[in-house]
Amino acid sequence: MILPLGDAPNPRGVPFVTYALIAANVAVYVLINLPLGVTAVDLHDPSLREYLRTVTEHAPQAVSIDRILRETSAYDLFVFRYGFRPVDPSAVTLFCSLFMHAGFLHLFGNMLFLWIYGDNVEHRLRPLPYLLAYLGTGVAATLFHMLFDPDSPLPLIGASGAISGVLGFYFLWFPRNQVRLLVFLFPFLVDVVTVPARLLLGFYLIIDNLLPFLVLRGGEGGVAHGAHIGGFLAGAAIAWLMNRRELVEQPREYREAPPRPATAAQEIAQLMSADRLSEAAEAYFLLDPDRTRRLLSPEHSLALANWLHRHGHARAALTMYRRHLRDYPADPSAADAHFGAGAIQLEAFDQPAAAYQHFLDALELEPSPETAARVRAALDEIAARQKLPMRRLQTPR
Repeated sequence: MILPLGDAPNPRGVPFVTYALIAANVAVYVLINLPLGVTAVDLHDPSLREYLRTVTEHAPQAVSIDRILRETSAYDLFVFRYGFRPVDPSAVTLFCSLFMHAGFLHLFGNMLFLWIYGDNVEHRLRPLPYLLAYLGTGVAATLFHMLFDPDSPLPLIGASGAISGVLGFYFLWFPRNQVRLLVFLFPFLVDVVTVPARLLLGFYLIIDNLLPFLVLRGGEGGVAHGAHIGGFLAGAAIAWLMNRRELVEQPREYREAPPRPATAAQEIAQLMSADRLSEAAEAYFLLDPDRTRRLLSPEHSLALANWLHRHGHARAALTMYRRHLRDYPADPSAADAHFGAGAIQLEAFDQPAAAYQHFLDALELEPSPETAARVRAALDEIAARQKLPMRRLQTPR
């Protein structure tokens, strides 16, 4: 058994939406699943006939209707009515199914993953967009499952499609975060190990879901692997689109004037050479974003980003650092750009997990001793901020 225990780094504060979603799922389990699960089925329930027909079609031939009837609870009929059935889809069941679970272990596993991974994604997205993203990726997961099994009469329930969407966001945004795992292979191995998030989530996507999906043809085996894959891909796609938007959008303070023609490149270079960086920044950000690719030399690009950072233009500086890394990912200046981007995300936007990715990238690029020392100091600050500190928050030396 391998059980995730926590991740790092984490943001400060309370992830209210994540906790509310956990509470909602637990409430449905306690108030509906438990009492109906021990309640005998109503023989006069109008949906019982259709339920029995559906179950007998998918049960082994040796199982009699009398046995199925004896083992059917009121909760089974509730799931049949409000779980999402591809053969009879509806908006009500599409959303209701996201908060229903087959049993305690199903609920526990989903809520554990949401508790571990949800806070960083909520902090990056902010509460309302996070809630919409959770529900949206849950819907996308269900529809993706339906795409491969449109005639299935079996109900699909569980939060795992939506939570897989959260994992997709996490996979793209926080690949270098560390996840602590309890490895329990008694009596051979009982230990707590730490692995990179991208490695663990890649294993989840490919080994736990994609391969079974291909081998078992999606819905067979009692696990909706297609829904997991669909939710994960939806979350990763939205995260990629948001990264793209942040890279090309004009910073708020430079949105007033209309775009300038491409001939402004020469003007910007002259302004940079004359040390008129304020005017150079204005001219740069008034260009169409697609025309800024490799517009400036690495030296001028980094100098302009650093000037924006020093003068309090945090959003514009972060955009500039990102474009620098887009244009010159292997240049010796990339380490300083990673540090600058991480410093802004840590200091101006209180995004320690996002900053952490940049700081580790900076150290891998063999920065100058001065930059390396500043990166390590920032990593120590992130470690000190942790509300649930891990035993080892990786700081390469």
